[in-house]
Amino acid sequence: MGQDQFLETARNLARYHREHEKFYSRAPLEEAAALQRTSAALRALAERWSTVDARKPEAASPFSGAEDLNDERAIELAGILFMEGEGEPAEISRIKAELRTAAEDNEQAEEWLGSAMETSWRMAEALLRFPELADLVSERHRIISNDWQAASLMGILARNLERALAILEVLDFSPAAVRADLDGTGAFPAFLHSACDLIDHASDLAAQSAALVHGNERRWRVFKQRVEELVEGDE
Repeated sequence: MGQDQFLETARNLARYHREHEKFYSRAPLEEAAALQRTSAALRALAERWSTVDARKPEAASPFSGAEDLNDERAIELAGILFMEGEGEPAEISRIKAELRTAAEDNEQAEEWLGSAMETSWRMAEALLRFPELADLVSERHRIISNDWQAASLMGILARNLERALAILEVLDFSPAAVRADLDGTGAFPAFLHSACDLIDHASDLAAQSAALVHGNERRWRVFKQRVEELVEGDE
């Protein structure tokens, strides 16, 4: 690749990938907040079930809320409502679907971004041919390193969500099954707390990923300015 072509490519990356990273410095924070809400709702159930005495329903309507199983915080945060005549609350099913999608999305992002940074790292060696960019060589490599690290965090995030989902999948959330567990081994609350711990860690990883990408903003700005000066000086 000739010097002119390399500089044009570098300018293109500095323009479009900088804008792309602005989005990805915010999106993981939104995901982190959503995961925290999910965890808080499930943990509210775990805390409720750790102390409640399960009892048989006395409600006349099959749509009556289960007095012993419901927690108002879980209803407010995620709409989770256990009804006497129903099975697993629809909101629990929705949470499982959302965790599955988030895990898959982050796993795909890890694969794509990791591959892209592998290529970018190799291409960045060409910067050594430009004395005018000598003081920014480390900055460009730091951008790549931060993105690479963010990709790794996405992969770990995905695995934590997959394991949290696996925990939720083995639990029967029908009112009858929950009551049977609370009258027996009482393992459901502990399983829920474990799932929440995994989700919370995934939330923290999302926030760390956002911070890494956000840290590239100044580096992209100064790199873009210098490359544009070189390109315009050759025109």
